[in-house]
Amino acid sequence: MTPRTYLAATARILAQLRADRRTVALIVAVPSVLLTLLYFIYIDLPGAGPLFDRIAVSMIAILPMTTLFLVTSVAMLRERVSGTLERLWTTPTHRADVLFGYATAFVCTALVQSLVLCSVAVWGLEVTVTAGWGWVLLLALVTGFVGVCLGLLVSAFARSEFQAVQFMPVVIAPQLFLCGLLVPRESMPRPLEVVGDALPMSWAVDAVTQVATETDVSAGFVHRVGFLLAFGLVALTVAALTVPRRTR
Repeated sequence: MTPRTYLAATARILAQLRADRRTVALIVAVPSVLLTLLYFIYIDLPGAGPLFDRIAVSMIAILPMTTLFLVTSVAMLRERVSGTLERLWTTPTHRADVLFGYATAFVCTALVQSLVLCSVAVWGLEVTVTAGWGWVLLLALVTGFVGVCLGLLVSAFARSEFQAVQFMPVVIAPQLFLCGLLVPRESMPRPLEVVGDALPMSWAVDAVTQVATETDVSAGFVHRVGFLLAFGLVALTVAALTVPRRTR
């Protein structure tokens, strides 16, 4: 990977994103709309305030990973199917330049997404966080990065955009069920608890729940953020090594 081609790839992908308003709306606006919908679902329930706060902060960790996984996997497949990648391989551009360029471009959109999502939660939905919203914003950005890296990884094993979408229930849905959002993981059967503890979405939910309920940020939060970053980097590296040079 060279800085010149990496920056060129990042700039190209950012330009494509700016021109695709539907994708920008999906990344930036849809998560906030979904969070607002959850607010109105819970608004009339007894004890809705604390319950919604718990779910809302968990969703702030989950939604960036979910939306960016979907968008990134489909966008990368579109590049392959259209022949753009094959043309790039004839230039000095390397796989790592393209993959890390994608990750950088989409992480920039994840930053915008996280800012909008946290702003809606704070000022629109009055969600309270004990340790400070800066930590929630950081975690949302990190989970967005993980979603981007997972999307790039699974795109290497799909041959069409439809196949990329099919990875959604395989990769994201089990994490959503086992992360502790629906049922505390310690209340699950032991095998499911063990599997849930090993999933990145579970680390994200545990970390954001901690900063939502505790005043000080503990070493556990730092460790979980570190695990998420390491997981994302490993997934991105594997994606750079496995993305096909040709689409058959």
